[in-house]
Amino acid sequence: MSAVIDSQPMNVAQNLLLEPWGLGNKDFDRAMGEIFKHKVDYADLYFQYTRSEGWGLEEGIVKTGSFSIGQGVGVRAVAGEKTAFAYSDALSSDAIMNAARAVREIAGAGQQRRIPITGKQVPGAHALYESLDPVASLPAEEKVRLLERLEAMARARDPHVVQVMASLGMEYDVVMVVGSDGRQCADIRPLVRLSLTVIAERNGRRETGRAGGGGRTSLGYFTDDVLQSYVDQAVHEAMVNLEARSAPAGEMTVVLGCGWPGILLHEAVGHGLEGDFNRKGSSVFAGRIGQRVASKGVTVVDDGTLSGRRGSLNIDDEGNPTQHNVLIEDGILKGYLQDTMNARLMGVAPTGNGRRESFAHLPMPRMTNTYMLAGKDDPKEIVKSVKRGLYAVNFGGGQVDITSGKFVFSASEAYMIENGEIAYPVKGATLIGNGPDALTRVSMIGRDMQLDSGVGTCGKEGQSVPVGVGMPTIRIDGLTVGGTA
Repeated sequence: MSAVIDSQPMNVAQNLLLEPWGLGNKDFDRAMGEIFKHKVDYADLYFQYTRSEGWGLEEGIVKTGSFSIGQGVGVRAVAGEKTAFAYSDALSSDAIMNAARAVREIAGAGQQRRIPITGKQVPGAHALYESLDPVASLPAEEKVRLLERLEAMARARDPHVVQVMASLGMEYDVVMVVGSDGRQCADIRPLVRLSLTVIAERNGRRETGRAGGGGRTSLGYFTDDVLQSYVDQAVHEAMVNLEARSAPAGEMTVVLGCGWPGILLHEAVGHGLEGDFNRKGSSVFAGRIGQRVASKGVTVVDDGTLSGRRGSLNIDDEGNPTQHNVLIEDGILKGYLQDTMNARLMGVAPTGNGRRESFAHLPMPRMTNTYMLAGKDDPKEIVKSVKRGLYAVNFGGGQVDITSGKFVFSASEAYMIENGEIAYPVKGATLIGNGPDALTRVSMIGRDMQLDSGVGTCGKEGQSVPVGVGMPTIRIDGLTVGGTA
């Protein structure tokens, strides 16, 4: 069951967001006229309809199920560095005008705050995913069976698996942007995600393994082969950790595996390259365009145009087409990620990175899919080149300070390297360092660049958006490892 709908996003947006409420260009013109009674540089209306569903399995039983529908409009005006914003979860001419009046008053008072209110057409530049409804792509009973099948596969994979937890989420999101520059554009954004956690036990010791994935597609993405790959990864991680010794501490050479370890790049470097931090001078990368910030061979890009990826968008949340943005090229800083306001204030073009969590939030510069390009080294040779060090294959949580660039990340699967060989697994390893400094210590770059499986969610200023990360296997010399030994 494909659940493919009208392939024209603008037609769908009008049918869902405008026509049921009798809204049209006359209402947009009235709202813009109200906002522009005060001097503003730009204004926009952001309409959104979201239908989401989730299921959760634990102890062999699907215990939780959720379903929600949300819709509304956010009204924004920008004057210089000041932003006025109001939103309404009602779609009507009166609600839009009330929000527009609130924005006008905020703009006139020179404040920046959100007020909840009750009661020239630009086509998208890309077609990166099908205009489908993943919520309707399987009947409810099939969604439950999918989770039950995943649980059975995990328990069958290894007799030491004693507990399985899994969750399935799907979202059908329709957005429409109306700008004071005359633009009108829309996007239909499907999104699915499956998460698996297993707990394995042996001799009274318990360890956890995790896996999952998804993207902008239907639930048909989760074939038995895909489910088996999640099971293999999660069970492998749990079983490795049952054998793990306490990680040693100290400065050592660190090898990062390909794929999800790119989350370190996202946190420790990517956030520091967002335009708002650099315009305000609060990022360690501020004012450094054209300077060397990483080793030769290090090229970092943010690309919102990858087909079907979790972080991809046909248009950003301001109606700008997403782009392939080169941030660092061969170690030289080339540019920042920009939304419309920060780009205008910095005298550059938007990069298609204006993103918001929902109609009730302001857009800001955010990453899409951020990754390091492949190098020329054989990943096996990278490991062989290390006399003593840490091989971090997968990561759990982490945090970074944007101003200083300092980061702390915990490895969920890691091994000690001794004399060029993977010696034994370790647990409790944390990587401690400074993002820009770590990039200058990259001495080898593998040819195995891989994107993550589609599980990333990025938080910034209280807003969460889906993102992608990736990297090849790399060697970093002289990184501090915090351990438990």
